[in-house]
Amino acid sequence: MNFQWNSIVPGCVNEQGVATFKCLPALFSNITVTLLSLAGVAALIFIIFSGIKFITSGGDSKQLEGARKTLTYAIIGLIIIFLAYFIVNAIATLTGAHCIFNPLNPTACQ
Repeated sequence: MNFQWNSIVPGCVNEQGVATFKCLPALFSNITVTLLSLAGVAALIFIIFSGIKFITSGGDSKQLEGARKTLTYAIIGLIIIFLAYFIVNAIATLTGAHCIFNPLNPTACQ
């Protein structure tokens, strides 16, 4: 796969093929979106895992409590992930820095 940064951010790569500082906003956006996505997937896996723990607990109160705690912490984590996404998006919108965080439009840097 040959990814061309200049197609997203003009002037990002100079003639020698070396990245310039114009690549930083797009790189920050890619890292932020990737980390938030991975954290969301992890939270959903923990929610599914807690559901399996509920089903397999067999009525044992200790296992039910553990499953309930796992579910509670996973939902809290998912809420924090959504809040982080909206806070970063709001800051990017308020400051006019659409290039820094725009996962749906990677050409916003142009």
